[in-house]
Amino acid sequence: MKLKIIHETSYRYDQPVRGLVQSLRLTPSAHEGQRVGDWSIAVTDGERGAAFRDGAGDWIEAWTVRGPVDEVTVTISGLIETRDTAGVLRGHRETINPLVYLRDTALTKPDAALRELAQSVSGEDALDLAHKLAAAVSEAIAYVPGVTESVTTAAEALALGQGVCQDHAHALIACAHVHGMPARYVSGYLHSNADGTPHDAAHAWAEIHVGSLGWVGFDAANACCPDDRYVRLGSGYDAQDAAPVRGTTFGSGEESLDVRVQVEEMEQEQ
Repeated sequence: MKLKIIHETSYRYDQPVRGLVQSLRLTPSAHEGQRVGDWSIAVTDGERGAAFRDGAGDWIEAWTVRGPVDEVTVTISGLIETRDTAGVLRGHRETINPLVYLRDTALTKPDAALRELAQSVSGEDALDLAHKLAAAVSEAIAYVPGVTESVTTAAEALALGQGVCQDHAHALIACAHVHGMPARYVSGYLHSNADGTPHDAAHAWAEIHVGSLGWVGFDAANACCPDDRYVRLGSGYDAQDAAPVRGTTFGSGEESLDVRVQVEEMEQEQ
């Protein structure tokens, strides 16, 4: 599938700030399931700094904006070709040992209820267990936008029984950890839901390290593994660690945020 992506994030301040520094994880991962074509990142009045590929295989760029400024827009546009690898992350170069992803964070730490949910599931092998854990999370947490926040933990989402893709990913990571399986949070884009409904926002899912297969993606929010509708940006311990945009603002102005994402399928060349 050939996809065109436009992603705009606008930051507005009620009074001018002296400037800001941002770390952007906004270039799609390089692996067998996707090939990046033309891809550009622009920051209003920004200066591009150092760029590097980290140990997890993600491309990171530093940007600086010198103020005074009351609005900054980060714009990403590009083309990418994807193919279905049944969720298996092949050909992705990274140097971090998967065992580091056994680490819990404040957002993924399992409580008694998450442990009970995880332990209620068993599988014939690691892959079967991972699939069943994803199904259990999907059933336990209904997809309901607007009921949780960015700081909602996996335990809180499970207690509520509702949440969004971030909550499903955090809960699945927590359940995988209960079984001693490395798991991590993945940020990216989704062209459409399983029923064909266009998806007009950034998306997230989890990856679980499954024996010789390595990393395998599981989207509990949509009860499936990532296929050619998905574009993988980067990964981390949780949503905060894998955030596509991280940064520091210098000034006392109150910040407001507006995000627009458009993922469009392009016609294939004959």
